[in-house]
Amino acid sequence: MNILALDTSTEHCSVALWRGGVVHEHAVRAGQAHSAMLTGMVDSVLAEGGLRLSVIDGIAYGQGPGSFTGLRIACAVAQGLAFPADIPLAGIGTLHAMALACGAAKVVCCLDARMQEIYHATYVRQGDAYIEVSAPRVCAPAAAPELQGKGWTGCGGGFAAYRDVLRQRYGAALAAIDDGVYPHAGDMARLAAPLFAAGRGIRAEEAAPLYIREKVALKTAER
Repeated sequence: MNILALDTSTEHCSVALWRGGVVHEHAVRAGQAHSAMLTGMVDSVLAEGGLRLSVIDGIAYGQGPGSFTGLRIACAVAQGLAFPADIPLAGIGTLHAMALACGAAKVVCCLDARMQEIYHATYVRQGDAYIEVSAPRVCAPAAAPELQGKGWTGCGGGFAAYRDVLRQRYGAALAAIDDGVYPHAGDMARLAAPLFAAGRGIRAEEAAPLYIREKVALKTAER
């Protein structure tokens, strides 16, 4: 099975090709240049893998949560690639991908959502899979959902932005923090592989971002 994966949910831009379990990935810190870089990165990773788009069995994209503009870019490019060849799509949660990237047994995933908030979810590892304990949500760091037990690893840019607040919130429940973890297309390809193998891909017109929060900016009075 051949799977293409795209993610532009943060300041990082990544594209991966999953070919029978072997992953080729290109990733750069794109800032605000995702739309200018993404299609070229797709061409490069396909060339590296020696494949044409016509032999891709599924395309995964970073569904969210994350940057509103970034989520739209990945979804739109995935749809544009999928439509001509009728390739199925799979939206993969960015926080789920972060848990896989972190690799710890119990993971608290946090992205900086701006506006003094974080995108938050928790997962525990069962075998090779990560099971959702607390669903993705947006919240203030000080109001993050409680953790059951100890031995949790906190990961992601939310911990870089609000380390002290989250440390105070979680106390002894946190065993470690890895604030350098971010969503990778390679991990999304790995998560998408069983979905496509089970025939659970969706049609291009059904694809959509997962925003979590509808409000993108504070009003003047709120600032």
